Amino acid sequence: QVQLVESGGGLVQAGGSLRLSCAASGRTFSGYALGWFRQGPGREREFVAWIGRSGLTTSYVDSVKGRFTISRDNAKNTVYLQMNSLKPEDTALYYCAATNRAGAPNTPSAYDYWGQGTQVTVSS
Repeated sequence: QVQLVESGGGLVQAGGSLRLSCAASGRTFSGYALGWFRQGPGREREFVAWIGRSGLTTSYVDSVKGRFTISRDNAKNTVYLQMNSLKPEDTALYYCAATNRAGAPNTPSAYDYWGQGTQVTVSS
């Protein structure tokens, strides 16, 4: 199994920045692609970003392109989500997840392992 633990969430004003981290343990970290999802109150879980096993390829939902950057450090078994120019609509519980499937999947069902989430709240 793979265990994932998110950190870095918090309260920030609109226009501010946060960097989320997700530390992994268990199976070989580099063998998995990683995704970030988010879920606001009363909403379904939404795909945010994906990064391939090597870290050379990424994918983002349109609403965060140009503002969010996903990266990974395989030596540290950690994936990051740098969030800039935050908006109130970014408020959600953010999850990291791992998959061994190819093709930049953007649905929760494609991911095998999930963290517990970290809360991001953006005030206006």
